[in-house]
Amino acid sequence: MAKLSGESINIKHCLTIFLFLIILTIVCFLTGGFSSTNYSFDPYKAYGKWPTIILYIMRYITLIHLPIVICNFLGIVMFNTHPSKPKLKTSPMSLPSICFRVVTKGKYPHLVNRTVDKNIKTCLEVGLHHYQFEIVTDSPIGLPNNSCIREVVVPSTYSTTNGSLYKARALQFALEDEVNILSDNDWIVHLDEETVLTESSVIGIANFIHDDIYSFGQGVIIYTKEEIVCWITTLADLVRIGTDYGRYRFCFKCLHRPILGTKGSFLVVKASVELNVTFDFGVDGSLTEDCFFALKAWMRGYTCGFIEGEMWEKSPFSPKDFVLQRKRWIQGHLKTLFCKTIPMRYKLGIFFIVLSYFTILLSIPNMVLVPLIPLPIPQTVSYLSGFTGGVMAFLYVFGCIKSFDYRRLGLFKFIFLCILPILLLPVFITMEYCAVVLAFLTSGGFHIVEKELPKQLLI
Repeated sequence: MAKLSGESINIKHCLTIFLFLIILTIVCFLTGGFSSTNYSFDPYKAYGKWPTIILYIMRYITLIHLPIVICNFLGIVMFNTHPSKPKLKTSPMSLPSICFRVVTKGKYPHLVNRTVDKNIKTCLEVGLHHYQFEIVTDSPIGLPNNSCIREVVVPSTYSTTNGSLYKARALQFALEDEVNILSDNDWIVHLDEETVLTESSVIGIANFIHDDIYSFGQGVIIYTKEEIVCWITTLADLVRIGTDYGRYRFCFKCLHRPILGTKGSFLVVKASVELNVTFDFGVDGSLTEDCFFALKAWMRGYTCGFIEGEMWEKSPFSPKDFVLQRKRWIQGHLKTLFCKTIPMRYKLGIFFIVLSYFTILLSIPNMVLVPLIPLPIPQTVSYLSGFTGGVMAFLYVFGCIKSFDYRRLGLFKFIFLCILPILLLPVFITMEYCAVVLAFLTSGGFHIVEKELPKQLLI
């Protein structure tokens, strides 16, 4: 068990785990895990042959999610869910140069300017010295003339050796000999256009670099700390906060292998590693270049670690953008899974992620079907099904706990927000499955989600 710092932090963590156990117990009860009834009837006579077969498939298919669910469970219970703000381990003056790299199409110059300005102020507040924000863009943005800012425009005629596309193409251009200005000992922090640094994330990055144990690392991203443009997509993204603290934290902090991939922002990589692995993966690695990079780095023997602190981003501004974003992820993971340049032993985690995309619609109805339509089934299966459903439900609740402050909202509104994502699960599942259908029916492409806030929200 990781050391928990501070009495109040211990209490918060213990209360969180207690809530986790309550939710697991409730869901296990609903799925028949605690039922001692021995159903001896013949379901084929009671329900018919094909309905019975379908019901059994739906019950057992839940077990497909177990590897990912176990990683989420261990990430939550093994480490402090409410860590205190990290403290600097060394003087910022002693750190190597840090390049905060942002890739953009150039569609949102005002957003990029505002975000870079915010992030520079945060770096100054922490006392960071050797750093630069490098904006790699397809179209000139017109960033201010500042020694802390470098604008890199990717020529329209540029193509990589292996024909990489989209963001991977821009990232590869930044690594070319005539463009790259980093030395092997410098570090690169990958950010999205709207990613906002916090003091805790900058300190976490500084400590990670100072320790210099792992070649790349990942941290937590929160989606509710600034303006919430679309509540439906924001609530749907709460599960991503849970998976950051769950499966990603377990894989990065315990196994030090990106078994379940990684994300493209709050990704910290040593420059020598990025120059060695590169982003020139061809078409197969162009939709989810972050996941592809992590697996390629793992193949070359590099290890990863978890970075303390959190960064802030916004969820998609509409259900349409949400669906198209997920569609790209699904197609990218499929291309990664079937790519011949990565051995299968490195892609087992991606295999289970892909399976979860296509089976979750059959798994969720079990919470209703189990009490209404009983089946003779081993109690162990019922326990495991309840465990799977309970963990997934808790990840949404935990996302709320990490996102909203009950002292500011009031206890009633806070509890309502914690319950609301569970009630909206059918909506979230519908959006996810629209993405699955689109992934099969339409060709690939790197959809750029809306990121510039409407003017009225900026007043």
